[in-house]
Amino acid sequence: MPSFDIVSEFDRHEAQNAVDQANREVQGRFDFRGVDASFELNGQEVALTAEVDFQLKQMLDVLRNKLIARGIDPRVMDEQNPELSGVKARQSVNLKQGLEQKEAKDIVKRIKDSKLKVQAQIQGEKVRVTGKKRDDLQAVMALLRGEEGPDLALQFDNFRD
Repeated sequence: MPSFDIVSEFDRHEAQNAVDQANREVQGRFDFRGVDASFELNGQEVALTAEVDFQLKQMLDVLRNKLIARGIDPRVMDEQNPELSGVKARQSVNLKQGLEQKEAKDIVKRIKDSKLKVQAQIQGEKVRVTGKKRDDLQAVMALLRGEEGPDLALQFDNFRD
């Protein structure tokens, strides 16, 4: 029976490369001359440090563009509120990996509401979709990628015929 898995992941190595490229761009930009601004990746968290809040917003745009260029969906970014102190401004961005239970239930509900002849079941941090016809599975993929789908960075892997 054909099946595939719905997951939400990113390549950590590509994320490290994106952070390194963002650091290089910020160091070379004219509007950041003489400013102590940097990115630092710790596990799944990117720490942004700058002098003022406005620079943090610019740095977020740089990071987002670098992630896109490295093939990482920008919807994995979970931006936290900036912490402003007198001399420094800090902000952390969590890179989400895996589907939470609530998100997985929402995906299963959307699939069931579509009335396609497939079964969806939650298996840890992924959702497995099975059906008799390959076309039904491709219709589920199109449904979740479209505007009706959830606002998550989804990948479809382990497609078996």
